[in-house]
Amino acid sequence: MLAYIVRRLALMVPTVIGIMLVSFAVVQFAPGGPVERVIAELTGQGTSATARISGGGGDFGGMPQSGPAGDPVSSKYRGAQGLDPAFIQQLEKQFGFDRPAHERFLKMMWDYARFDFGRSYFRDISVIDLIAEKMPVSISLGLWMTLITYTISIPLGIAKAVRDGSRFDMWTSAIIIVGYAIPSFLFAVLLIVLFAGGSFFSWFPLRGLTSDNWDQLSLGAKILDYFWHLALPITAMVLGAFATMALLTKNSFLDEIRKQYVVTARMKGLSERAVLYRHVFRNAMLIIIAGFPGAFVAAFFSGSLLIETIFSLDGLGLLGFESVLNRDYPVVFANLYIFSLVGLVVNLISDLTYTWVDPRIDFDTRDV
Repeated sequence: MLAYIVRRLALMVPTVIGIMLVSFAVVQFAPGGPVERVIAELTGQGTSATARISGGGGDFGGMPQSGPAGDPVSSKYRGAQGLDPAFIQQLEKQFGFDRPAHERFLKMMWDYARFDFGRSYFRDISVIDLIAEKMPVSISLGLWMTLITYTISIPLGIAKAVRDGSRFDMWTSAIIIVGYAIPSFLFAVLLIVLFAGGSFFSWFPLRGLTSDNWDQLSLGAKILDYFWHLALPITAMVLGAFATMALLTKNSFLDEIRKQYVVTARMKGLSERAVLYRHVFRNAMLIIIAGFPGAFVAAFFSGSLLIETIFSLDGLGLLGFESVLNRDYPVVFANLYIFSLVGLVVNLISDLTYTWVDPRIDFDTRDV
């Protein structure tokens, strides 16, 4: 097993490099960029989605003087005609675009290997501090959604498998189909209308992870306030997520219940509970464990983007989306790098969990 872990860890390096290389190459051909964005801001041709030009982007002291018409430096960028070429070159140097693409990529990967993500282009803060600032929201949404989804889906799926074809199975299937068909953001809007001061009740807050007087609350009041703010967004996310997991659990248990070893266990006189949880459970849970890494990582980094927007929660999903719109490449690539590393590590943990659930699985005998 140790050799397998070492091989998997070694393969993470070229995998991450490949992901970053493809993404970096795509960005080189994408229209627009941080230089164009600054030019658009200064010339009044456009505004950013969210961020401000400050600190990280530099203070350029207002509009530059006009340069010679048709200058090749200015003509590289849309809207830069008439601007001083020296100013354009200063922008390129500020954002690192004065060097060839391959040099920028190699420097980025060397810095990222040391977890040095630099500073945001348009926010006066380092990227790692910016990510750490948004992390509590993403951790709260991703962790609680995953835990609650699995807590509901696994017992519900087992109950449906045991009562396959019963009235309970049909009614819960109808609820699951509704939960699967309606997107979570529509549930979020409905919850706001009903319970957050929309048209009916005003029982829950509409924005933020905590109240304004958080620092003045006692420990118990802080815990209640925290879950009070999370109630609606987590409910909206869980309603849309538990359906697939519940059906997956049911089908997995049905496949195992119909196998010969289950019939043999029953013939030996074991109780239904012993058959279900001592024999069927471990085998049926393998496919559930396989889906855990993707569900957790997606909910943690990107799955909550619309929920964060609707409930005004400033997390990593919203940060990544805004950074792409604003061409804040240090934040974009840092999010991608961390997302890739976490995904690879969680997949390795998932494989190791396989061997704990079913000791018959031996990854040492397989090629990675």
